[in-house]
Parts: sequence; structure tokens; C-alpha cells
Amino acid sequence: MAKFWNFILFQAGWFACIIGAANEQVLWPVIGTLLYLAIHIWRSEHSKLELKLVFKAVIFGVSADTLIANLGFLYFKDAWPSAYLSPFWMWTLWALVASTVNGSLSWLRGRPWLGAILGAIAGPMSYEAGIRMGAGSWRPDGQLGGLALLAIVWGVAMPLFFHWHSRHVSASLIKNQ
Repeated sequence: MAKFWNFILFQAGWFACIIGAANEQVLWPVIGTLLYLAIHIWRSEHSKLELKLVFKAVIFGVSADTLIANLGFLYFKDAWPSAYLSPFWMWTLWALVASTVNGSLSWLRGRPWLGAILGAIAGPMSYEAGIRMGAGSWRPDGQLGGLALLAIVWGVAMPLFFHWHSRHVSASLIKNQ
């Protein structure tokens, strides 16, 4: 049942941030999503490990999104904190994705190729959906290249997040012995 709620809250956070960005009103969706993430991490069996995973995922995502936007493929609405970085609401979405590694996506653990394939498909689809809902836009002639780059990013991200998680858990188990 916890996996079900993880999925539902992930979806709610995604929709809230996308709709907020489309309307340039992201403060409350981001605060609500961050509150959910704080509770998720606090209630996690390995809170410190979960926090490390979320932090690494956000750094990965901010770097990837910033690069894709600065290469001229993608434009994000509500670009706070800087026009040169991916927006804070996107950082929140990357943290949300990381929160699913031990929840609704845990069935992908130990299946890196499947994670890569699903990430390469679902990641770009999520961006396209967000763009169609008004949270951003493709730059002129940027859609095909942007989707291809996003497929690479998400094809790497999903197995990488699971690898980071398993590495943290293994290190924690060795430390506690």
C-alpha cells in the first residue's frame, strides 16, 4: 500500500509543479512537494541514505536540465532562481523521482537495462507532457534534439539512481556490522 501512495503523491507533486509553472505560480506546489519529500525522508527506513540519494539525483537533474536548456533545446517557464539554471520547481521534480526508487519503482531494482529503457521512454514523455501543459516550450527546431538528449539523460538516470541507492545501502550495512 505504501508503494501505491508513493506513486499517487509523486503524480500529485508532478501535476502541481507543472500546473504551477504553467501559471507562473510555483511557490505553493513546491512547498507542498517539499513537505511531502521531508515526510518521506523522515519516515524512510534509512533516512540519511534516502537524503543522499535525493541530493545526488537533484544535482544530476539540475546539471542535465541546465545543459539541455543552455544548449538551446528547451525553455522553462518560471525560471527562478536564474535564467541560466533549470528552475527550482524542476529540482523538486528530480527529488520526487528519487523518492520513488524505494517506493513505486522498487520493482526495477536489479534490472538496470529495463530501468534504462523505461527511463529513456518515460522521461522525455514527461517533459513533452509538461510542455504541452504550458510549463515550458521547445526552442525553435529544438524538439527532436531535446527529446533525444532527454532520452539519453533518463536512460542513464534510472539505473544510476538505483546504483547509488544500492551502493549507499551496502556501505551502510558494512558500517553497521
